[in-house]
Amino acid sequence: MPRRRTARPSHPPRRVPTAVRTRPGRTVAGAGAAALLLLSGACAADGQGEPGARDGSPTGSVTVFAAASLEESFTVLGERFEKAHPGTKVTFNFGGSDSLAAGITNGAPADVFAAASTKTMGIVTRHGDADGTPAPFARNRLTIATLPGNPRGIGSLSDLTRPGLKVVLCDRSVPCGAAARTALTAAAVDLTPVSYEQDVKSALTKVELKEADAAVVYRTDVRAAGDRVDGVDFPESAEAVNDYPATVLKNAPNPTAARAFLALVRSAEGQRVLNGAGFLAP
Repeated sequence: MPRRRTARPSHPPRRVPTAVRTRPGRTVAGAGAAALLLLSGACAADGQGEPGARDGSPTGSVTVFAAASLEESFTVLGERFEKAHPGTKVTFNFGGSDSLAAGITNGAPADVFAAASTKTMGIVTRHGDADGTPAPFARNRLTIATLPGNPRGIGSLSDLTRPGLKVVLCDRSVPCGAAARTALTAAAVDLTPVSYEQDVKSALTKVELKEADAAVVYRTDVRAAGDRVDGVDFPESAEAVNDYPATVLKNAPNPTAARAFLALVRSAEGQRVLNGAGFLAP
């Protein structure tokens, strides 16, 4: 079949620059530059490629790996971030800080890491995955979560050693577990729990489901649980206050949005949300 010819446009073709700079220190020349421009335009239209509006405002998706105890406050801040920056989407991965850090060092794609201790943040910084020096944005203290009404009359860490009392702790490898061990040592209490949990939410859930009589968790988690548990403060918690550091990750797919989200966390608005959840100022 004869091939149909397409009429050429009467106006002259649009000139393409002979060289286009794509990133600092890298240059693409000739026809390859035109192809790159067309491809990047198509990716932008599809919401893919490197995010960021021309005016430097955040766009696209940002993935935040955050300690489980931050779930309630960061969820609120994520919603506010999306409202303030139309076209953005914040995705969270909440869990034990040690597991999140291991995922990051093994190549899991993430933009921001917010840990529940400087020790677990150190896993990421030593691996060279932090962009800059992580800085604390909040602090947290421990408390004892009990069944509603505290029917077992728990008033101190030493009470947790009573015969027949079912107590759960976070695993020693995660920040809430390490802090609990520090507090127990300060109180000279030798406690063997019925289970070790992989994050603070799992420990608290054991009490909420009445599978345990008590758990040593963060104040913020007891506050978030509302009337499902009661909280009992103890003086040794002052010996085990955790700093919460955060950082943009070196290989962040969306560093512009990552920095903007952390700016919100550190802002007066972000601090009000964190303080309202029971966190202490950094």
